[in-house]
Amino acid sequence: MQTITCDTCKKKVDDSKTGNALFYYANHSVCEVCKDNLELQIKTAIREKEPFSYEWYEKCVDDTITKSIQKGKN
Repeated sequence: MQTITCDTCKKKVDDSKTGNALFYYANHSVCEVCKDNLELQIKTAIREKEPFSYEWYEKCVDDTITKSIQKGKN
């Protein structure tokens, strides 16, 4: 059994239970709730960005996660 802590909200996620989801973005562990919040925050930025580039997207994701970690929440 392995328990991993979400980097943004610091909630412990037990991977042995069905339905617990943990995602990895930019070398950070993110729980499902924080992943949904992250995607909502990034969605508006993506719609405004033209032309789209994956380098920019990766930087945007990393910056958003870093800000969330510094705030202590997502």
